[in-house]
Amino acid sequence: MPLSAPSARKLSHLRDISLRGYARDDGMVDIEAHLTDTKTYSFPSEHRGEVHPGDPVHGMWIRMTVDMDMKIASCEAVSDFTPFAVCPGATPSFAHLAGLTIGAGFNRAVNERVGGVLGCTHLREVIAQMATVAFQTVWPMRRDQQVAQRAAEAAGAPRQRPHLLGTCHAYATNSPVVRKKWPEWSDLAETPTSA
Repeated sequence: MPLSAPSARKLSHLRDISLRGYARDDGMVDIEAHLTDTKTYSFPSEHRGEVHPGDPVHGMWIRMTVDMDMKIASCEAVSDFTPFAVCPGATPSFAHLAGLTIGAGFNRAVNERVGGVLGCTHLREVIAQMATVAFQTVWPMRRDQQVAQRAAEAAGAPRQRPHLLGTCHAYATNSPVVRKKWPEWSDLAETPTSA
């Protein structure tokens, strides 16, 4: 369903964010984001002179490498286009995200490491979206691991706790989704079926 018809208007600002998740040959995952801000009008810049319509005001890249447990192994950021000459000085701080695990409290931990004057607002805003892409990229890989684990369990190996358990509302231990997919990890009692 589309949005309702807007009032008369003209485009002034455009932010494009592309997010990509890559499964690496070494079993890790790269999540990359590219953020570009453009204007539809010219304006003067102390740092760059005249910025013309369509010229990037911001042009920034960030890559996080995560493992199957959603732990960040490394993070790298670069700023190709910025409004001030000093802005690229914030990018090395994003390396400090290494060691964080994407999950509960992640955004707070990101702000502790690269918040305020320690980082860049625009790159920091993209990190939360990258975390979602990391989940979307890692999940099929974990699913494949679960298939392999089930085969091992069928051969007598003990069952491992599912990685997704407790990561969202649907995967809460008191959810009907968990009761159906992983009854042994569910807090809900089985519903008797009618005879």
